[in-house]
Amino acid sequence: MDQQLKDPSIVAPEQTRRSSRIGVILTTLVVLSLLAGIVWWTRQQGAPQQAGGGRNAAPMSIVPATIGKGDIGVTLNALGTVTSLATVTIKSQISGYLQRIDFKEGDEVKKGDLIAQIDPRPYEATLAQARGQLARDEAQLKGAQVDLARYQNLAKQNAVPHQTLDTQIALVAQNQGTVEADRASVQSAEVNLTYCRIVSPINGRVGLRQVDLGNYVTAGDSTGLVVITQLEPISVLFTLPEDNLQAVAKRLREGAVLSATAYDRSGANKLAEGSLQTFDSQIDPTTGTIKLRAQFENDKRTLYPNQFVNIRLLLDTHKDVMTMPMAGVQRGVPGTFVYLVNADSTVSVRPVKLGVTDGDRVEVMSGLEVGDRIVIDGADKLREGTKVIVRSAADAASPAGAAKGAASGAAKHGDGPKQ
Repeated sequence: MDQQLKDPSIVAPEQTRRSSRIGVILTTLVVLSLLAGIVWWTRQQGAPQQAGGGRNAAPMSIVPATIGKGDIGVTLNALGTVTSLATVTIKSQISGYLQRIDFKEGDEVKKGDLIAQIDPRPYEATLAQARGQLARDEAQLKGAQVDLARYQNLAKQNAVPHQTLDTQIALVAQNQGTVEADRASVQSAEVNLTYCRIVSPINGRVGLRQVDLGNYVTAGDSTGLVVITQLEPISVLFTLPEDNLQAVAKRLREGAVLSATAYDRSGANKLAEGSLQTFDSQIDPTTGTIKLRAQFENDKRTLYPNQFVNIRLLLDTHKDVMTMPMAGVQRGVPGTFVYLVNADSTVSVRPVKLGVTDGDRVEVMSGLEVGDRIVIDGADKLREGTKVIVRSAADAASPAGAAKGAASGAAKHGDGPKQ
């Protein structure tokens, strides 16, 4: 008997059968656990749908909006750079000492205002010298003309040789040429003298001074004295995809004035309003875009050169169409739809077809009627037939108001605490 118990050939089958039973029990427990988890998960997933669609479920709190009619714009959005219509670097056209600076940095100047003055004394002396040379040569010309008239009378009487007459005619012509050259010298000296007074060629704003008083300036200076930038009016260069070019060109050919509005970099604050002027003559092949220029009066000085702005170009306006808030648009299995608030305080899914979007409003092409009410806040857990309570937009912004509205709605439908 003891030998049989100690025999490995007898003990091994018994251990094998015991291990098999333990494995079957463990496998059964794992399968049962999985089945219990699947049942629990399915019930948890089905619970919100039952709560949202059941007749005895608590109503959901929503904020509605009414479908109305109005105008909606067809707009194109782009990023642009503010560009001055005229930027002038003031440079000296002559050489001399800077005798006077007649502006302050940041001043507004008009066309013709004095900017600076160069020492005029050398140019005044040059002008006086040129005028003296002209007077002397004019006197010589008159003397030669008198002699010519005398020789012509004597030649008629054969009193002088024709060679002498021809020589005098040439001398008069030579003196006339000298006088013309002297007059040109006088004009050149007068022009150089006017260059001593440097005036503004445009209306604009003076920048930072580049040269101090007392410096010797020349016509070859690269930096110049100061830069004047025109700020009124001002333009914005921006780009649009080439696909939009035909629509823009068509409106311009029709004589339409396309309104352009400039916003700051965030796109929230309006800076200025203007109009589209023109577009470039060629498309950039590397980006597939084309440049356009819009002009702004900029009387409030909200735009400055090289400033980045967002441009909203009004291409067209759809008049008297149905509009709704973008907040009410839902997308899912039915496509694009809204939750329509019914007269019995329930909601239903209503597929809609939308048109152009302008800010937070969108055009409704079909699916709704004027006067319909749609859900714009609180649509997260809505289903077909869900009961709702309506709260105002002010309550939606206030958590206390929203809680009060939900409590009053629950009490109204008999879902409050029982006594």
